[in-house]
Amino acid sequence: IGNLDTIRVIKMENKIEIAEIQSPVGPFLAGTIDDKCCMFEFKHRKTIDQIVEKKKKQYAAEFVYNENDLHKLIKNQIDLYFEGKLKEFTIPLDQHGTEFQKSVWKELIKIPIGSTISYGELAKRVERPKAVRAVGSANGANNIAIIIPCHRVIRSDGHLQGYGGGIDKKKKLIKHERKVVMSYNETEIDKWF
Repeated sequence: IGNLDTIRVIKMENKIEIAEIQSPVGPFLAGTIDDKCCMFEFKHRKTIDQIVEKKKKQYAAEFVYNENDLHKLIKNQIDLYFEGKLKEFTIPLDQHGTEFQKSVWKELIKIPIGSTISYGELAKRVERPKAVRAVGSANGANNIAIIIPCHRVIRSDGHLQGYGGGIDKKKKLIKHERKVVMSYNETEIDKWF
C-alpha cells in the first residue's frame, strides 16, 4: 500500500490550473499546464464533468483553481475577439489527441474568421475525403473552443450541426464573426440560418 500511495502522489504532481473566463456566449473554464492552454470549454457544457475527468487522466494531473498569467492572456484575447479587434489567437496550445485528431485541429485553425466550411471540405483538407464522420468526431473532440474554431464547420447544405456549447452558441459565434469581417447587419445574417 505504501508503494501505491507513493505512485499516486507522483502521478498527481502535475496541476492543471483553472480559471473562469466570462464571455458574451457564457462562462468558460480555461485550463493551463506548462504555460500552455489545454482546455477552453463552456462551463455549462453537458459533458463538462467527463471532459474534466479525461483531462485529469491525459495529463495525470489534478485541477486547481488558480488564475495565472496565461489565463490573463486568454481573457484579454477572448475580450478582443468579442470586441471585433482580434482575428487570430496567439495563445500557446497543448491538446492531447490522436494524430488524426491533431491534423483536423490544425486545419480548423486555418479557417479564417468569418468563414465556414463543410465537414466534407474539412475531410478533403486533411486528405481523408471519405472520412467525413471521423472528421466530425475529431471536430467534436476539440476541447479548446473558439481558439481552435470548430464552430466554423457546418453541414454541406449550410445548416448548423453539432456543437458542444449548443447550436445557439455556434450560431452566435458565426454571426459575430461575419458581422466583424463582412459588415453585415443582424437581419441579413439571420436569413442565413
